[in-house]
Amino acid sequence: MGSAKKSSAARTARIEEMRRAEQARERRNRILVVAASVVVVAGLVAGGVVLVRSQSDDGGSSAADDAKSAGKFVTDADGVRAWKGTLGREHVTRSVDYPVTPPVGGDHNPVWMNCDGDVYEDEINTTNAVHSLEHGAVWVTYNGDAPKVDVEALAAKVEKTPYTLMSPVDGQKDPIVLTAWGHQRTVTGAADPAVDAFLEKFVQGQQTPEPGAACTGGLSK
Repeated sequence: MGSAKKSSAARTARIEEMRRAEQARERRNRILVVAASVVVVAGLVAGGVVLVRSQSDDGGSSAADDAKSAGKFVTDADGVRAWKGTLGREHVTRSVDYPVTPPVGGDHNPVWMNCDGDVYEDEINTTNAVHSLEHGAVWVTYNGDAPKVDVEALAAKVEKTPYTLMSPVDGQKDPIVLTAWGHQRTVTGAADPAVDAFLEKFVQGQQTPEPGAACTGGLSK
């Protein structure tokens, strides 16, 4: 019990440190946005043709997306499936054909889904959710086979845990799935010890491509 409390306290301290870094990052970003907006407007006026071509190129085939996320799952001893291969990290505005559902990474929308313990009752855009994974969030998903009592219990846990989000994903194979960047596992229910173990390891874990990045200020629905 003492070890669990120490682990929980360490995670809380780590998250608070990340939040402070996030707040500082947001202050810097506000300053940069004001300066950059002037440059962007000038660029739009002077380079309209280039912008149109860029958007056309951005709508490329899904085969290219698959190539950037080539690989396969390898199951670790703890039951977590780790993605062995490449995961693209480009910002795109098109839909992405991810090789697994829910996706564990890859090219994604420039805007993330809010993931500060956010629970979504409806399905969300996967490309926005993948951006949240890049920021170190854990994404809890479920399909129609998940028991209501487990869905409610998991929602309560997510709401108390920064850098998490939850939503239904009807296309996933298993009733309940936990996903972090490059990692995923199924659980039997809200009481499965693997839930807390996964959150402990992967919320702002070592797999995070952008530790401390914002989980607020994105999309909320």
